[in-house]
Amino acid sequence: MKPLDVLGDQLDQRVLVRLKNGMEVNGTLKAFDIHINLVLEDAEFKDGEVSKKFSRTFLRGDMILFVA
Repeated sequence: MKPLDVLGDQLDQRVLVRLKNGMEVNGTLKAFDIHINLVLEDAEFKDGEVSKKFSRTFLRGDMILFVA
């Protein structure tokens, strides 16, 4: 199984994404590309005690540490 196959299996599922700046994002994976750029819906960003919600957001692949 290839990494992009794993992401493909997670489409329309809730995922946790950790970014290089330490932030965590929870959301529903709607789209991705070969650069691991992600589109999440109903995303919630957590940075320490601060939490922000967005209906749709784009995460650039070079900022992503992992997707779970």
